[in-house]
Amino acid sequence: MLKGMLPAIAVLGLAITPALGLTSDRPAPPEGAKVYFISPSDGETIEGSVTVRMGLRGMGVAPAGVEVDNTGHHHLLVNATIDDIDLDASLPFSDETRHFGGGQTEASLDLPAGTHTLQLLFMDYRHISFDPPVASDVITITVE
Repeated sequence: MLKGMLPAIAVLGLAITPALGLTSDRPAPPEGAKVYFISPSDGETIEGSVTVRMGLRGMGVAPAGVEVDNTGHHHLLVNATIDDIDLDASLPFSDETRHFGGGQTEASLDLPAGTHTLQLLFMDYRHISFDPPVASDVITITVE
C-alpha cells in the first residue's frame, strides 16, 4: 500500500516545501543567461496601467512546478530590489514580489500614481533563485 503512495507523497512534499519557505540548493544558470525589460524603459512616464514585457536570453520559460533543466519563470520586484530578497528561500507572494508562474512574459499592472522601481528576477520551478541570480537592472518609472 505504501509503495503505491510514494509518488503522491513526493508531489505533496514538493508542493509543501515552497509554501513553508523551506530552502534547498540553488541551481546554476547557464552561462550568459540574462533577463531584461523589453518595456517599459528606464525613466519612462506612463499614463494608466503599466504593461511589462519581460525578455530572457539563454534559458527557457516553463510554468512553476514544471522541472526542466535551464528553465524557470519570471518574478517582478515592485519598489523592492534583489537586495531585499532571501535568495535561498522560496519567494513569497506580495504586492512587492509578483509571480508569473504560468510562464507569462507580459503582464499589465495597476500601480498607484508616483515613482516606482521595477526589477525582474528569473527563478526556478520552486520560486528559488539561481546562483548566481538571473536578475535585470533596476528601472524607475513614473505613473501618472
